[in-house]
Amino acid sequence: MLFTCSIGCNNPRHRHRRASMPLATKSGARADAAARPKSAKAKGSGSPVIDIHCHYFNPAVAAKAAAIDPAQKEFTNIFSNDFTRDVNVKQMRERGPMLSDIPTRLKEMDKMGVDLQVVAPAPFQYYYFAEPDFGLELAKSVNDGIAKIVADHPKRLMAMGTVPLQNSDLAVKELERAVKVLGFKGIEIGTNVNGKDLTDPSLKLEAFFAKVQELGVVLFMHPNGFSHGQRLTDHYLNNIIGNPLETTVAVSHLIFDGVMKRYPRLKIILAHAGGYLAHYWARMDHGHKRPDVRSVITVKPSKYLEKFYFDTITFDPYMLQSLIRRFGADHVMLGTDYPYDMAEFDPLGLISAVPKLSQADKKLITGGNAQKLFKIKL
Repeated sequence: MLFTCSIGCNNPRHRHRRASMPLATKSGARADAAARPKSAKAKGSGSPVIDIHCHYFNPAVAAKAAAIDPAQKEFTNIFSNDFTRDVNVKQMRERGPMLSDIPTRLKEMDKMGVDLQVVAPAPFQYYYFAEPDFGLELAKSVNDGIAKIVADHPKRLMAMGTVPLQNSDLAVKELERAVKVLGFKGIEIGTNVNGKDLTDPSLKLEAFFAKVQELGVVLFMHPNGFSHGQRLTDHYLNNIIGNPLETTVAVSHLIFDGVMKRYPRLKIILAHAGGYLAHYWARMDHGHKRPDVRSVITVKPSKYLEKFYFDTITFDPYMLQSLIRRFGADHVMLGTDYPYDMAEFDPLGLISAVPKLSQADKKLITGGNAQKLFKIKL
């Protein structure tokens, strides 16, 4: 296929080779995306390729939620300039079929070599800012919609749901329905509730985390822009910088405020390779020498971080290699962020480009870990 490109095109699918973009070396220089091997399923392994980070947008639920004007309450919209808002509107028009149309989705999965998607709601369908009862109604509608598409395509799609975290009692109620009635094995949650940390006492989410642990449900933590992004309005920074920063702050609170200590069997997947904390964990361990940092947890914070799981969305094989080395191949899973512009559309190529990654570890990352964590039977 021929492409008409501008100078400096970085599209990994075009596979340009440029002297100005050297291949990564042992010193950690950035790898040229062009050097990635062509995507392919693990040859001869017979193992399914599972994408644990992808999204579905329900237009009918969006129409129902229009009465509360969601766009004016989303941090990604509030902390964006007009240029970014215009680009986002265009992106939604262009990617709408990828988000909502299942035949289009299945074709894209085939292109990427993905056998099964664990489908989560689009983050802007959390609707945490809705009044609690209406929030429950919207969450139920989102979950019922995902349950329907999964029931229609059980060999290609698996469901993750949402709950109204703005009210702990209702969140627990919908969690139990999603698991016991709809058969969901995972729930997607945001990194804050209307700007409040998940550990904020006023949210009373201890009961939610306790029930999640009791049911053995997987939590997928996904940000939706930084909640205090006044300095991130230009250049799409509230996504590029803001999303990993949101995850970093949220996970830090789960660790330092003792949630991970109190609920040691929680199974939480972090989007976007865990944000910044997963790549600068030693700083919090160093800070843990201070008495005010040790006020709730007595062991090193990184010991709790090691309990989390991470997707592969790093965009660089050496960065992914570092993540795997630090937290283990058994805690890293293939993710794409399909179908947004910040997605990794060649996940198998990225994983195949990780230096010195054994076939056994590759098998874990591309599907084995997800099969075990979500108890997937194929």
